[in-house]
Amino acid sequence: MDNNQNRYRSNPSRRSFLLGSSALTAAGWIAAGTGTFVLKPNWAHADGHIKMGIATDITGAIGASGNTCWQVAQLAVSQINDAGGILGRPIELILEDTASDPGVAVGNVRRLIQKHEVDVVLGGITSAMREAIKNPITKRGKTLYLYPQLYEGQECTSHLYCTGPTPYQQCSELIPYLIKQGNKRFAMPSANYIWPQLLNKWTRRIIEENGGEVVLEEYFPLDQVEYSATVGKIKSEKVDHVFLTIIPPGLGPFGKQLFESGFQKEGGTVSCVYYDENSPFYVEPYALEDTYSCLDFFHSVNDPFSKQLVKDYNAMFKDTNYLLTAGTASTGMYRGIKLYEQGVIATNGDLAREAVSEALDNISVPEGPGGPYKTVPGTGHCAMNMYIAQNKGGDWNIISSANMVPPNECA
Repeated sequence: MDNNQNRYRSNPSRRSFLLGSSALTAAGWIAAGTGTFVLKPNWAHADGHIKMGIATDITGAIGASGNTCWQVAQLAVSQINDAGGILGRPIELILEDTASDPGVAVGNVRRLIQKHEVDVVLGGITSAMREAIKNPITKRGKTLYLYPQLYEGQECTSHLYCTGPTPYQQCSELIPYLIKQGNKRFAMPSANYIWPQLLNKWTRRIIEENGGEVVLEEYFPLDQVEYSATVGKIKSEKVDHVFLTIIPPGLGPFGKQLFESGFQKEGGTVSCVYYDENSPFYVEPYALEDTYSCLDFFHSVNDPFSKQLVKDYNAMFKDTNYLLTAGTASTGMYRGIKLYEQGVIATNGDLAREAVSEALDNISVPEGPGGPYKTVPGTGHCAMNMYIAQNKGGDWNIISSANMVPPNECA
């Protein structure tokens, strides 16, 4: 079992602000208001800093994911600045806590645009968060937005680039693999918002095309903690596989109740396409055992750049509880920052949104977490390597991989 697992039992919704804010201060960030932190480069340029806004959850139910994102953003920017910046200009980071609350996030993100006048915004974890903040950024704020998280697809907004996996990238191989393993009857217990709703619609089609059937599809409030009726149906309907899209804070209670029902011991299987090495923040390790996931990166990926990236991250944040992982959006965050760097290089330093956005439409990056990636022209999405993995003793063992899987979005 991963030797970090014993560090995960804290409650991120209760303690994440204390942990996150103290870690930010220790890393050299300066508080610039409630939920606002600034990290200035240690050198200057005559043309000023490139201002990069990070909008992520330092507090709230998914604060563990947000804390991972700000840390990997600092790593990526540190690497760029240490190498001389982008065409000689350093990056200044401005962080706003979106607090796992889209209502709070809108006002905080406006500060990035109106007060700090950032050149680009990266962030948002849930699709509900992206939906809340994209218009204040791209339309009213007229600023470039890079969204780093895996999501449900169909995001085709101008000047918005998605650097995490799409449903096709995650499920086009995962679902057929699960069915070939004998999983024919699927249940879809889900949080009631846009990501599960659209992902399930797409996944149901793939299940049925491959000879499986969905016998249960239910949606719950995000904060629901009682699932006994649904677990009972899963058992009575003789479900083979639970395709899980519940999110914290309901995720932990569901995992516990499903496991205690004996579902897994009786041969049932589970997948969740955002499960990764940080999942023990939200789910007991026993409930993660033998589960499947499909992501753009796991620590077990045998790629020299990826292994070095994890080493560099761990060296920069020696005492962190939050690992560099894909399901938390931190790989998409790293990918987005490096993509933006290449976009500005392609414009010869022009930071205007239209210029950088046009450049980003056709960029290839030879190295990244999980391997190379490239934007697919006209889609606002990236082709990337994808990996199916299964949890064994806290480690994610890769079962299969596919190179440069297209996003199949917005074309």
